[in-house]
Amino acid sequence: MTQLTVPEFQHRTVLLDEAVDALDLSGDRAHGVYVDGTFGRGGHSRLILSRLAPDARLIGFDKDLQAIATAEQIADPRFQIVHDSFATMTASLAERGVQQVDGILLDLGISSPQVDDAARGFSFRNDGPLDMRMDTTRGISAAEWLAVETEQNLEKVIRDYGEERFAFQIAKAIVAGRAVQPISSTRQLAGIVAGAVKTREKGKDPATRTFQAIRIFINKELEDLEIGLNQAYACLAPGARMAVISFHSLEDRMVKRFFASKANVEQPDRRLPIRAVDLPQPEMKLISKMKPSDAEIEGNPRSRSAVMRVAQRLPIPVSGGAR
Repeated sequence: MTQLTVPEFQHRTVLLDEAVDALDLSGDRAHGVYVDGTFGRGGHSRLILSRLAPDARLIGFDKDLQAIATAEQIADPRFQIVHDSFATMTASLAERGVQQVDGILLDLGISSPQVDDAARGFSFRNDGPLDMRMDTTRGISAAEWLAVETEQNLEKVIRDYGEERFAFQIAKAIVAGRAVQPISSTRQLAGIVAGAVKTREKGKDPATRTFQAIRIFINKELEDLEIGLNQAYACLAPGARMAVISFHSLEDRMVKRFFASKANVEQPDRRLPIRAVDLPQPEMKLISKMKPSDAEIEGNPRSRSAVMRVAQRLPIPVSGGAR
């Protein structure tokens, strides 16, 4: 692989101890196989490794080349990194001889180095090329997409993925702006959005929701999450836990509904002659929901929107036998 220099940007892992604690790495569980589905800058992975036994394994995933370069600096034979989305988990683990794992962690947030590096195009605070791809080796950039997308689809993406009530006005302004000159920088796009949004939420830049929406769309984040949750569940051994940290309501809603669909099983009419052992059984148990402490938020304001949900896969119920 081509040597990649990793820029020096500070990153603080959100809910570091709480997320690793949630995996319950005590006792025999310290000898298991675990997945960090979003390696980022490796905060969670390093702490997990510090608690695992010598015969354990940790497999990390990330789409970002800079994250991969950071991961490759970890000289621990128990650790492997996969340059791909956690949505490929089932196949990627199978390629490495793993069918079931003892715990999975997904931290869905964008890392501080990605935000702070103007060259990545994620932030409206620093001017840079409008790229926004997590994996710069695949797909089209945000600038390329904005240059060709219809006004109707622009509005839909900004409304649905950004929950932006001014989506119509912003989409119209983008189409008008690109007719004058290509929208190729973050500052250009932020200026167009600011001109279209007439009222602003206190303390929030008017471009926040639009940048979020475009980033989610370009990286297929919600599609990956839907696929990834199902694949992660399929890989969990009975008793294994999955912890997911989300940073906006769209992600958290998907995680909440997924866990609920496994934990809350619809029961048949009580009047039907069905034995208790034959009733539908839940497949997961909800363990906890947690947000960062006031102290963490004070030290790392970017953590304020984080929500972690934890669930545990239950043993497969045994059928009722002869009637």
